[in-house]
Order: sequence, then structure tokens, then C-alpha cells
Amino acid sequence: MTTSTRPLNSEAAAAMIGISPGTLRIWRCTGKGPKFTKLGEAKQAGVVYFEGDIQAWLAERKFTSTSAYSPHGRASSRPRVCPPSKVSA
Repeated sequence: MTTSTRPLNSEAAAAMIGISPGTLRIWRCTGKGPKFTKLGEAKQAGVVYFEGDIQAWLAERKFTSTSAYSPHGRASSRPRVCPPSKVSA
């Protein structure tokens, strides 16, 4: 398994990005974070992230000035907060 295809749990993915697992969970619920894979059909099913998806997501957010931010980063809507996860992947 190559580095880009190695699955990461939420804690490892959050550490790679430099955020808390809770922030990553909120981003997952609001569609703001990197792509993830759900490990089942159940609402409580765990999720994993792949390093390649995280790296691609980070690359999309590189800017050379503050005036170059994408319109997606300027959304003024208030994010919906998901309840704490009972299952950790």
C-alpha cells in the first residue's frame, strides 16, 4: 500500500492537517473538509481518510495573497454542527 492509499483514522487525518479531530468532524458534516470514505451504511459507521485526498485538498487551498481566496472560503452561512461521534475510526 502506497502512502497516498494508506487509510487514516480521523485523529491521524486531523493531525496531518493541523486541526483537532472535532474540527475535522464538523468539516465532514458541513462538506468543508477533505474527501473521506464511510466504512458502512449505518449512521454510526466509521470513516477513514486517504493521504492522497488530504494532500489534494490542501493543495487546492494554496494562495499567494489574502485577496486570492476562493469564493468557497468566504461562505457567510453558519455551519451546522454535528453531534459528537460515538464511533471512532
